[in-house]
Amino acid sequence: MKVSYDKGGLIAPEDIQSSRQQTERRAGRAAKVMLVFPPDWFPSEPYLSLPTLTAFLRNAGHEVIQKDVNLEMYDWFFSADFLRRVLKKVPQQLDRLKKLSRMRELTEGEIDLQLALCDCTRTRIQALIEKAEQAKAIVRGPEFYDVEKLEWALGVFREVTATISLVYAPARICMPPMETDLSYKLFMSSELLEAVEDTQVNVYRDVFDHILKPAIEAHRPDIVGISIVLRQQLYSSMTFCKMIKEQFPGIHVTIGGNTVTRLRDVLPERPNLFALFDSAVMYEGETAFLHLVESVMAGKDLSHVPNLMYRDATGIHTTTSTYAENMAQLPPPDFDGLPLEKYFAPVLILPYLATRGCYWGRCEFCDHGEGYTAGYRSKKIHQIIQELKGLREKYQTRYFHFTDESYPPALFRKLTRQLIEHELDIAWTTHMRFEKSLLDEQVWQDAQRSGCKFLHMGYESGSERVLKLMDKATTTDVIRRSLELSAQHGVWNHIMGFFGFPGETYEDAKFSIQFLEENKEYVHSIGFGTFDLSKHTPVAKDPERFGVTYYKNPEWDLALDYYYTVKHGLGVEDAERVFEEFEQHHYAGWDLRIFIREYVFLYVAHFGTNKLPALQYRIEGQEDRPALAGVS
Repeated sequence: MKVSYDKGGLIAPEDIQSSRQQTERRAGRAAKVMLVFPPDWFPSEPYLSLPTLTAFLRNAGHEVIQKDVNLEMYDWFFSADFLRRVLKKVPQQLDRLKKLSRMRELTEGEIDLQLALCDCTRTRIQALIEKAEQAKAIVRGPEFYDVEKLEWALGVFREVTATISLVYAPARICMPPMETDLSYKLFMSSELLEAVEDTQVNVYRDVFDHILKPAIEAHRPDIVGISIVLRQQLYSSMTFCKMIKEQFPGIHVTIGGNTVTRLRDVLPERPNLFALFDSAVMYEGETAFLHLVESVMAGKDLSHVPNLMYRDATGIHTTTSTYAENMAQLPPPDFDGLPLEKYFAPVLILPYLATRGCYWGRCEFCDHGEGYTAGYRSKKIHQIIQELKGLREKYQTRYFHFTDESYPPALFRKLTRQLIEHELDIAWTTHMRFEKSLLDEQVWQDAQRSGCKFLHMGYESGSERVLKLMDKATTTDVIRRSLELSAQHGVWNHIMGFFGFPGETYEDAKFSIQFLEENKEYVHSIGFGTFDLSKHTPVAKDPERFGVTYYKNPEWDLALDYYYTVKHGLGVEDAERVFEEFEQHHYAGWDLRIFIREYVFLYVAHFGTNKLPALQYRIEGQEDRPALAGVS
C-alpha cells in the first residue's frame, strides 16, 4: 500500500509567502523564540528538530534560544548539586512511607524501598558524586575508547539513576532513559494530567525549576516551542507547558513533533489537556512554525497558519491548509547556542537530513508517512556536499549521523562518490533498506572510502513469504549478499527485525532466526522486537486484508498502538514467546557490552574496523577478548 499524503488542502509556496509578508508588516518587531527539546532521550548527540527550526527562524530575522533540557537534565543528574538534593529528600521520602504505614501495611516493595533509603547516607552519596563526575569525564574524553572504562561509566549512570529513583518512588528514573516511568499510564490523558500534578514522582517539576525556568527568566521569550518526538516525552513536555502557563502566562506555548502529529485526531477532543498549551504544529514544522510566530507577534488570527491546531476563546480549532517544505530551500541546521561540549560522547556527532519521507513508502507495518503532507523529497547532491563541508568546518567535527528514514540507493551512490571526490574525510552512519541495486562491489568500496562506518538495516524477516506480505520488495539472497559486502568493506551492520507480523507463522519466525544464525559471521549486531499495531499503519487502516481484529479501549485515548488478534499465524502472546526464545538462545556474539548506537559507530570509526570482539560479552569456550588497543 503506497503511503497516502492526503491530509488537508496543500497550499502553494507563493500563497504562504504572500500571507507571511502581510503578517510580517503588522508584527513590528522580531520575535524572541525559545525552542525546547524535553527529556527523555539518550544525550549522545543533538536532536535535529531544534537546529533545523533554529536555522529557519534565524534566516527570517528572529532571535532563537535553543534549550536541550534533556541534555542539561542528565548533566545535572550526574552532578554534586543534584545528588546532594537527593540526600536532602531522603528524610521526606522516609516520612511519607512512615505515614503510609499508619494507614495500611506496607507492600514488600515499599519495605525494600525503606531499607534502600536508609542506605543513602552522606558517605554513599559523596562516593556516588565522585563516581558520576568521573563517569562523565570518561564518556566525554579519550578514555571512552577503553571499553572496560566505558562499561564502568555506563554502570555508574545506572547506579546513580537507581539512587535518584528512591526519592521519587514509585517513579523509576532510568539509564537508558527510554525505560523511565513515572508510574502513570501514558496512554491515558487523565493519568498524564495526574502525573503532571504529582509532586512526589514528577522529577520534571524539579527539572523545570532548575533548568528551564531560569532560562525563561533570563531571556523572556515571546514564544516557547517544545519538540515531542517520543510519547514518553509527554510527561516532561506537559509538565513544562503547565508550569510555563502558570508562571509566565504571557508566553505563547506551542508543541510539535512526531508524537503531536500522531495524536492530531485526539488533542482537539481533550480540552483539559489542550489547556496546558496554546497551539500544536503538525507535520513539517519550519514554515508553519514561522508563520505561527509572526502571526502571534502581529496579534493576527491563527486560522490561516498551515499545519496548526490552536486554542482561543471559542474553543480548539484545526486549520484546513497544510504545507510541505521544498528541501532545496531549507538552510542547513544551526547548532549555535547548544552546549555542544556537554553531550555524552568524546567527539561531536552532528545529525543531518538530506531527504523527507521514505523513497519506498510501501512497507505495510510502517507509519512514518504520517509525518508528511507530501511525498519523498531530497536535496540535490551538490547542496548536500556543500552543507556537510560547511558544518564540518564550522563545528570542527568529522562525525555525522544522516537521520534519513531510509537512504535512497541512487543518492547513496552519488553521496559516497562525491564525499571521496571532495575529500571531506568524514565518518558517517545512516539507515538503509536492502536493495538489489546496491549489490555492486564498487558501491561498497566507495562506501568504505567515503567514511561510511555503521548502517542500520531493515531486515524485518528472513522468510520470503513474510517479506512479500510486508511489501518489502527484497529477498534473502539480496539481504545475504548485502551483509557480506558490508562486512567485507568494514561497514558495521545493525540488523533490525521483529516477530509477529500478521500472517507470520512459527515456521516463518524460525526461518528468520535460522537465516541470521547461518550468516552470523556477516551480522555485527541485531535489534529485535515484536510487531506493534500502530494506529496509522496500513495494517490498522485495512485490518481485514491482513486478517486482524484490533481493540480500542475508549479510556486509552492517547494510545498509539492497539491490542489485536489474528485469524492465522502468530498472535501477540505467540510473538512474545518467540522473541523471548530468541533472546535466550541467539548467537552470543550479538550481545554487546556497549549497545548505544552512537557509541558503536564511534568505536568502528576510531579503530578502523568492524571486527571488534572486545565489545562482545565473553562467549563460552572463547579465549580472553583481545584489547581494543590491539585491533588494527
